[in-house]
Amino acid sequence: MRDRVYRTEAVIIRRSDVGEADRVLTILTPLGKQRVVARGARKISSRLAGHIELFTHATLMLAIGRNLHIVTQSNPLERFDRLRTDLERIGAAYYAAELVDRLVEEADENRRAFALLLATLRSLDAGAAADLTLRAYELHLLDALGYRPQLHICAVCGELLTESTDRFSASAGGAVCPRCAIADRQAPPMSLPAFKLLRYLQAQPPEIAGDLRISPATRAEAERLMRAYLHQILERDLRSLAFLEDVRLTQHLAEPDHADTTGMRRFAQGDNDDSN
Repeated sequence: MRDRVYRTEAVIIRRSDVGEADRVLTILTPLGKQRVVARGARKISSRLAGHIELFTHATLMLAIGRNLHIVTQSNPLERFDRLRTDLERIGAAYYAAELVDRLVEEADENRRAFALLLATLRSLDAGAAADLTLRAYELHLLDALGYRPQLHICAVCGELLTESTDRFSASAGGAVCPRCAIADRQAPPMSLPAFKLLRYLQAQPPEIAGDLRISPATRAEAERLMRAYLHQILERDLRSLAFLEDVRLTQHLAEPDHADTTGMRRFAQGDNDDSN
């Protein structure tokens, strides 16, 4: 029996309801991503119900099952309660979880990906700037998984990039020198501040990103460039982007009830769709 039960550290990145009371969880662990089932977790009397919320960092006790391993016990280590009080930070956490879910295959060990997700949730919970935190997370996660965008050498010819670099080609794999810009005529322009920001975030520890003082225009441009790059890799946009955009628009219009009744509801419905 002892060989059929094991303990693992995990962050809950996705969940869906199955049957009358069960909940299937997608968890990221230091040894990889996996799907597990929490039997009866939706019952009011369940001891697991409050310990397997999304984004919770926990120690799980799992029993080996025929199809999915079964959660028998959960000991929360970090709940990130402050993160959950702010819609933009909730949206950023959804995005961080969805991105690693899409990029990491089940059972592929990647301790760095686990550490990056955990560090990102901690930064969001501590109040760091959500958008810059996500840019650093994207760049470091892509590096950890073998999708590192070229920002120091030309993605086409391999020459060292200089401050004259002004194009970013998602299809070529990153920034391209002026001579190679013709290789992708659809490559969007890239300003020098955005180029420097992305290079800096890629080279520095991700935890410092949220403390940088960067103009809104440069931050928005860096986000557009990274979104184009991720779309090239994933061949689709993440669902959580729509929620983030709704929240930002609502904050801009100073109508918080709108975000709660549109973006939150749409994404929450997607959270229960385990078909993708």
